[in-house]
Amino acid sequence: MKALFTALFSLLFGMMTHAQVLNPEPVTLDYYLPDGVSYNSEIPTPKEVLGAELGEWHVRHDQLVKYMYAVAEASNRVTITEYARTYENRPLLMLTITSPQNQRNIDQIKEEHLKLTDASVSEDLNISEMPVVVTMSYSVHGNEPSGSNASLAVVYHLAAAQGSEINEMLNNTVILIDPSINPDGLSRFAHWANIHKSKNVLVTDPQSREFDENWPGGRTNHYWFDLNRDWLLMQHPESKGRVAKFHEWVPQILTDHHEMGTNATYFFQPGIPSRTHPITPQRNQDLTGAIAEYHADALDEIQSLYYSKESFDDFYYGKGSTYPDVNGSIGILFEQASSRGHAQESIHGILEFPFTIRNQFTTSLSTLEAAQSLREELLANTREFYQEAAEEADDASIKAYVFGEEADQGRTKHLAEMLKRNQVEVYELARDYNDFKAGKAYIVPTNQKQYKLITALFERRTEFTDSLFYDVSAWTMPYAFNLPFTELNRGYNKNMLGDAFSLDDLNLTGTLNGGKANYAYAFEWDEYYAPRALYRLLANGVRAKVASRTFKSITENEAKDFDYGTILVPMGVQDDPEKVHELIQTITEEDGITVYNLASGLTPAGMDLGSNNFENLQDPKVAVIGGSGTSSYEVGEVWHLFDQRYHMPVTILEYEELDGADLDRYNVIVSSGYGMNDRAAENLKEWVREGGTLIAYRNALDWAESQGFANIEFIDDEDEEDEEGEEEEVEVRPYVKQGPDSGSEYIGGSIFNAKLDLTHPLGYGYNDDEITVFRSTTTFMKKGENPYSTPLYYTDNPLASGYSNDENLENAKGSAAIVVSRLGGGRVIAMADNPNFRAFWYGTNKLFANAVFFGHTISGSTAN
Repeated sequence: MKALFTALFSLLFGMMTHAQVLNPEPVTLDYYLPDGVSYNSEIPTPKEVLGAELGEWHVRHDQLVKYMYAVAEASNRVTITEYARTYENRPLLMLTITSPQNQRNIDQIKEEHLKLTDASVSEDLNISEMPVVVTMSYSVHGNEPSGSNASLAVVYHLAAAQGSEINEMLNNTVILIDPSINPDGLSRFAHWANIHKSKNVLVTDPQSREFDENWPGGRTNHYWFDLNRDWLLMQHPESKGRVAKFHEWVPQILTDHHEMGTNATYFFQPGIPSRTHPITPQRNQDLTGAIAEYHADALDEIQSLYYSKESFDDFYYGKGSTYPDVNGSIGILFEQASSRGHAQESIHGILEFPFTIRNQFTTSLSTLEAAQSLREELLANTREFYQEAAEEADDASIKAYVFGEEADQGRTKHLAEMLKRNQVEVYELARDYNDFKAGKAYIVPTNQKQYKLITALFERRTEFTDSLFYDVSAWTMPYAFNLPFTELNRGYNKNMLGDAFSLDDLNLTGTLNGGKANYAYAFEWDEYYAPRALYRLLANGVRAKVASRTFKSITENEAKDFDYGTILVPMGVQDDPEKVHELIQTITEEDGITVYNLASGLTPAGMDLGSNNFENLQDPKVAVIGGSGTSSYEVGEVWHLFDQRYHMPVTILEYEELDGADLDRYNVIVSSGYGMNDRAAENLKEWVREGGTLIAYRNALDWAESQGFANIEFIDDEDEEDEEGEEEEVEVRPYVKQGPDSGSEYIGGSIFNAKLDLTHPLGYGYNDDEITVFRSTTTFMKKGENPYSTPLYYTDNPLASGYSNDENLENAKGSAAIVVSRLGGGRVIAMADNPNFRAFWYGTNKLFANAVFFGHTISGSTAN
């Protein structure tokens, strides 16, 4: 009878058009659940707890939490823990669902299960008697809500279903359910969808406001980051807690439930075979294919369209569906065509929200069915992964990696932190090695459990079997942090290992040399948190200067060389000297800054402290342009950098507000967008002329050039003739190759080598003129006509790691990465690349900070 109801339901809604009135009567829970299963009436249904049928409304995160706790209280199969809190203080939950007997022995089961990752003991395990562990994670993108809504039905089914089949499955399985990976985004989107729902007639017109979220949308977390790109990076509390839970169990399967365009169908992995990372064993993909057959059978049964082995990939290890692959698990991506609201027209008819939930529920159960049938193969996969890693580590030519920057403990420790959170063993360097100093650098031996992941984090790969990437093609971590690093081969021995790094070691330490100053304080700009320290001073009315030349001064009876970018705090010009002393103490203790007491303005070498080559600094008043026409990711990255790391306020201005905004409140404005009306542009241009600093990067470059803000030129191959001046013969290519050919022309995310002018204000705080930058655009700038206007440019060998075709590499050679222009009394700093990418590009954050703090000090005679 239920099968007949399902067929009639699908037929009814598939035939309706926008002109017809939709029946508002919600579907019941039976629509989702499998046939022939009885349920324990003591376990509450979603409707009994939330007051509405599943799929009738978009569930809010607080409702989701309420239901999960209600089921955990009612069922002896379910336990629940809170593993983190979001920025907006919402709890992230993990439910453990298994048989009551397993629940009583859960700690012992976990301990035994983790032995699969220990190659020294795993061979002795009897996997035939071990339960398989499956993690099901839902809706990392908040506006892809069918996953989180499906988790309600999944938890109900697993807690309430009765019979020998469910009992056997629970005896042989530990199921970990993360019902909402992104609570802040889910709540934002649920509010949007629900406030636009018509209660009597569902509007299905795709142009309706219900299906067009306002900026920035619900996809992202509080700071507008894509949490699905943060598994490897762990820059946010949601990811730190989630990945810690992953390693607490190391499940055999992790499912990752998403949504895609409304006119699509349903996707499950494997993805495109040629786009799998080569470190991932083929066995992983074979098992993924075997599991896929269970999804196909289940979706065939309910007549849902689907596809596999097309689009998407398993290359970047920072996603939910690929991070497991480099950790002995199998990640599986599901993508459901999205209704985006409650019902929307599609090429397949009206796409109803309940239908999207049912597909996610169905493949959740098919995953568990596959886990049962393939249990021993899946457990063996985890065991073999770590056994192979141990063998490869024994044979590896690279025995260890050393990294660190003596002058910047912030970047150095944050890379160590990232490694540690990925379960990598990191140690202090116990003795000096070449330019690396004991206690100032870290060493990572490769002969450890996470050998494969270590290789993925440190490798420099520039050759690929496929030129298309769903995400970035490179993430070499020392390059991202702009840290010196080296590979150790024969030079490695265990005596180089000092104390093991712990997350408790993240505190930064600074000192005050010479005690309380009477004449001046000085600190160099090397440390990562130097911008935070300087802002503390400037925001509290402290007068400070920056050195545009080097100098030598006497501190504690010794002469010390001070570099470009040194911050000087002269005491004789301060309104409240005692407050200055207190703040100096604070920045040493909380920001890790080493500060020097300078007793005299007369120096033994270089400029004296009263020189005009010390530039007066302004308290930065920063705004970033957001709203329609900008990337919420890039705006969020600026917001996060200022708020979370520099502890600075930043105003987010909507593009639409610029024509009437009082821009005099700001002295720095940031834009990565691509357009505004003429009135707004003129308002902004007048602000720059009056002395403002405009930082424009990536998509803002074309706009800044065309509107007359930035005096820059672009390299464009299409305008260049071949050497003989003859017309190039048009090549005929097969129709089917258009997509791959077009995709290969883009730079989806690679790492390029660049040369930095260390004497320029934008180069302050760097100690090596060779740096690496993240590039994800094919826009290339020419060097400025003014020879001093290009402080950063690409080398003649630009590709450090990742993919780029020959044409883009040729364009990159010697091209400008930054060009500084003059507009009246202000400066326009044009950056080709995003210096704040995904919050883990610590190495170029300082370029951005320098533009903010020192942009106004750049001499007009050096600008283009």
